[in-house]
Amino acid sequence: MLKLGKLTDYATVLLATMATAPARLHSGQELARGTAVASPTVAKLLKQLQKGGLVQSVRGAQGGYRLSRLPALITVADVIRALEGPIAVTDCAVQGSCAIEQGCGIKAPFRLINAAITEALEAVTLADMARSLAAAPAQEFPLSFHPANSRTTGQVSSDVRRR
Repeated sequence: MLKLGKLTDYATVLLATMATAPARLHSGQELARGTAVASPTVAKLLKQLQKGGLVQSVRGAQGGYRLSRLPALITVADVIRALEGPIAVTDCAVQGSCAIEQGCGIKAPFRLINAAITEALEAVTLADMARSLAAAPAQEFPLSFHPANSRTTGQVSSDVRRR
């Protein structure tokens, strides 16, 4: 099973929430209340996201956190990299990190799979995630990944109903 860690999931929720009002500062307490993520976890994630370059902090009584870039310029892949490091479905997807890489006959297909997954994650932005937060359950979900003619490309479509 390919699965993101719980903290990455929570970080995506926090960032998508911030993306709904990207121009204003968000406090950790406000984000905790609005997302139901525990306050200590929010604080920990905001520090990691700041270190990863996705949020900026403003100190002071009226301080808080804001996105470091426009929501349309931050992808889900960026969030994963900030929390978990390089996107890799196997060790051989990151060159030089597998002990049997030299004689392995399936590293090329795994790298192809990794590239397709990375491309799909790069196609979804925080702006897309923020739109899904605002959508009512009966409305259309704004994203769907459709494989294109080749195995390594895909496109985002807005014509698929929420599942």
